[in-house]
Amino acid sequence: MRFGRQVYEFLLSGSQAYAKWDLEVSTSILRNRKKLLILLALAVPILAGCLAEAYEYHEMLGGKTAYAPAFYTTTIFLASIAVGLAAGLITGCIGAGGGFIITPALMAVGVKGILAVGTDLFHIFAKAIMGTTVHKKLGNVSGKLAVAFLFGSIIGTFIGGFINKGLYNKDPLLSELFISTIYAVLLGFLGFYALFDFLRSSRGPKAASQDAHGGGGGLTGVSVKLQSLTVPPMITFDEDLVPGGRRISGWIVACGGVVVGLLAAIMGVGGGFVTFPMFVYIFGVSSMTTVGTDILQIIFTAGFAAVGQYAIYGYVFYTLAVGMLLGSLLGIQIGALTTKVVKGIHIRGFYAISIIAGFINRVTTLPKKLVEMEVLHWSPSVVGIIEDVGNVVFWVVVAFFGLWVFSKFFLNLGKLRGEA
Repeated sequence: MRFGRQVYEFLLSGSQAYAKWDLEVSTSILRNRKKLLILLALAVPILAGCLAEAYEYHEMLGGKTAYAPAFYTTTIFLASIAVGLAAGLITGCIGAGGGFIITPALMAVGVKGILAVGTDLFHIFAKAIMGTTVHKKLGNVSGKLAVAFLFGSIIGTFIGGFINKGLYNKDPLLSELFISTIYAVLLGFLGFYALFDFLRSSRGPKAASQDAHGGGGGLTGVSVKLQSLTVPPMITFDEDLVPGGRRISGWIVACGGVVVGLLAAIMGVGGGFVTFPMFVYIFGVSSMTTVGTDILQIIFTAGFAAVGQYAIYGYVFYTLAVGMLLGSLLGIQIGALTTKVVKGIHIRGFYAISIIAGFINRVTTLPKKLVEMEVLHWSPSVVGIIEDVGNVVFWVVVAFFGLWVFSKFFLNLGKLRGEA
């Protein structure tokens, strides 16, 4: 139980750090006219194509229509905006968790798993390139840590991409089953722990509020042990904060990078939700240095995985990525503003419910996949109903959350303007 709690806090802190980065880059894009013009230049041809249904029966790059819609429609583009909007609202309002629902949401609207992963990675990469102001953070970046970590993360993206592509080439259904199972396990773990926290907090004032961006002030037992291992090459960091700095083996940092790259390539989440807690709680790096290094990690890991492992094989749906980017830019700003006029306990409750809804959506697809693979011998109509129930639950929760956030936003618009 204690170990599970530690893992939950580890993942939650990383998810919150990633949400903070997402809000920062989204705000940077919206405040920069040149970046907005670039985004509109990408979106206008797509919108024009939607109006004319210009891409009907146009095969996707790669030619394997088993994993993607065989033609592009208005519905697909609007669905991508809705997915981005929902993820943005959750990220901005809750401060965590929005990135976890993008791949499951894309799969829920009919996009096959490997394409959903590749598209999500490309969307993260595009947002990072357009929105991250790296020069403001470079003073806090340890070049040696970044190089060692990226060395490992690139290897990890190769492994993750090899697994996903290998499973898909063997059997597209096996790929779907694998990705859905990974998300079901992760979302189930996070969702039910978050629900337990919410119920415990709602019973009384002992609700523990934890700072996700702490950890820089001291070292954990794990980080002390790892820093005591002298396996050359040794990397020195945090010289400005600690006399003489701290030291850790480059091989340990590279192994951490392998894990992040592997998760990024398999799940399509950029790896950012693991990097922050890994650096702070496992490597013992200060929060200031971690933030700058994480920015570089997201750009290069997401970019290498998106382009090197998915795009060149035809597993990126670019029009979906643009739609998701448009939706998330709007959603995350509205969500962040809404936090000023809603109670924290309500936000925690919605976080738990939204993550559990994602879990239900993925776990209810598994019986159908197992029947199609002839592993289970249930009635096709029964597994179809189970899958439909999971989809309905997911979208009802997402829609209700979206309506709740928008209602709070517009009803308190005058107050929010006054604060601005």
